[in-house]
Amino acid sequence: MFWFMQGLCFLPVFLVIWSSSTFIISYIIALFRHDVDVIFPYISDTGDKPPESCIFGLMTFVSACAGIATIYARYKFVEKLNADSRMVNARLNKAALVFGLLSCLGMCVVATFQETVVTTVHDIGAILFFVSGVLYTILQSVISFQAYPFGSSISVCRARALIALLATLAFFPTFICGFFVKRDSLHRDEADQNYPLHVASAVCEWTAAFSFICFFLTYIEDFKLFTLQVRTEFQE
Repeated sequence: MFWFMQGLCFLPVFLVIWSSSTFIISYIIALFRHDVDVIFPYISDTGDKPPESCIFGLMTFVSACAGIATIYARYKFVEKLNADSRMVNARLNKAALVFGLLSCLGMCVVATFQETVVTTVHDIGAILFFVSGVLYTILQSVISFQAYPFGSSISVCRARALIALLATLAFFPTFICGFFVKRDSLHRDEADQNYPLHVASAVCEWTAAFSFICFFLTYIEDFKLFTLQVRTEFQE
């Protein structure tokens, strides 16, 4: 049996590969069509105009579905560990599930409502995605330390904590600097006085997004340990 066929390992593997491809492919297409600048466009800029907006929307929806499946599987895994050890706060696990699902919802909103078309709804989706995503990584880091030594090694727990810290630190400049940046065009003028703020915001946005991807990368070893089953029951 191949390593990615063990347990539910394929879920985080697919999520990481597909999500990374979503960002990279839409960026390459937008760059090839000269819709964005080579250096430091926002992630949303790369999926604002067709045809990249169509590809970005479709691939992001698939990523959200994979994210929901992975987040739910992680929730059930922790729930099973907790049934045996009672080391993890059950409410903490449920809160992490809720924030994870809200983050996936925000991802769908961002992909559906383009930045320059429906800006307000797009921004709400982005805030929902990043805030919920950061809170999810923080809660899962806490859960990992509570569940130790069951499930994850101490090195994985520390890696999750570092990634959560990086995502948290990247979140604030993304929105604070982005608040002062005009978004009436996908091309930025380096002579504009707000250009440094745009660069800081865009870099932190990409950092936060790939921090989430790296966080799910740490699930691979855990997901080798279990499977989920669906049971059908007939109602009398």
